[in-house]
Amino acid sequence: MPAIKNTPDPSLPLNQILEGDAVEIMNGLPGESVDLVFADPPYNMQIPGNLWRPDFSKVEGVDDEWDKFADFSAYDRFTAAWLKATRRMLKPTGAIWVIGTYHNIYRVGKILQDQDFWIINEIIWEKTNPMPNFMGVRFTNAHETLIWAKKDRHSKYTINYHAMKPFNHGKQMRSTWKLPICKGAERIKVNGERVHSTQKPLSLLYRIVLASTHPGDVILDPFFGTGTTGVAAKILHRSWIGIENDPRYIPIALKRIKDVEPEDYHPGAFDLKDRKRLATRVPFSRLLETGFIKPGQRLYFKEDPEGAAVVKPNGILVLDGFEGSIHQAARHLLNGKRANGWLYWYVRGKNGTYQSIDEIRELYRDSHQGSSRGVSDEEEI
Repeated sequence: MPAIKNTPDPSLPLNQILEGDAVEIMNGLPGESVDLVFADPPYNMQIPGNLWRPDFSKVEGVDDEWDKFADFSAYDRFTAAWLKATRRMLKPTGAIWVIGTYHNIYRVGKILQDQDFWIINEIIWEKTNPMPNFMGVRFTNAHETLIWAKKDRHSKYTINYHAMKPFNHGKQMRSTWKLPICKGAERIKVNGERVHSTQKPLSLLYRIVLASTHPGDVILDPFFGTGTTGVAAKILHRSWIGIENDPRYIPIALKRIKDVEPEDYHPGAFDLKDRKRLATRVPFSRLLETGFIKPGQRLYFKEDPEGAAVVKPNGILVLDGFEGSIHQAARHLLNGKRANGWLYWYVRGKNGTYQSIDEIRELYRDSHQGSSRGVSDEEEI
């Protein structure tokens, strides 16, 4: 089984749950050591009284002691402290996901920005099976909000953009995710009673981990609960660190993660980096300098022998009195529609077969690894 190349700080307690106060524990761990933080903090719901269904059965709401705070000021101090601690632990290229409801997420968002985190996205988790509002005095709370933020405005961060398209029928992933809440066999129960009132579904953490980390990355969850973050990390060959203040959840989370049997790691299966997007940039003119395309050579638009252009020595195309780059020439033939010229222009071989200039660019890359200079987006795309 090939090894994952990422090398975490050897002093990190990887794949362990640390019992105690999240801030105290994080402040004792090495700084700038984790790639991602997923935080599912207390929501400070403070729901007064009991909720009842129409059949007079009691609704199991969130009334745990860990979710209770004296007032908003106390909750804000708590939030500022744990966010400061996670910021210290994040690598410069790290990012954080925080989930909440209308009870707390706006307060969390403000404090994130006050601490110079830079929000990348707001994600709406639309619950396909939310708990109804049985009192009928307001709309059913059918979603939770996630904030995805990087360490500061200028930080780089991981996004497996193309890898997420299959979750949206092959199109760009949207900021609204329709997923069910934990029900049935996924909901952990002991003696018929659910163990944790805010257990998150594996499907939600699977997307988060897949979208914003690479194999071998370290994910920290300071409010670990029943360990959904650890399960997703183990399945996807990431390392994890859990912190949990309530000892009741720890053995349940450990058993749950231990029972996960991931498939062997293979980079061809688990590494989702967009190789083409991350490849060395190559301007079209470089292909002329190195003999992969010749001055005066004819290029064919989408393999159409009638739509030919001639390549000038500087890489500009000439066709029917128009001159421009491979992208401008493609737009010209598409009546102004934005186009990636690398995918529209072809050369024709002596045997009559066509080869795209994008394929020729890949041949250049294969033979000139690491030798290309940076170029502009207009030249490259």
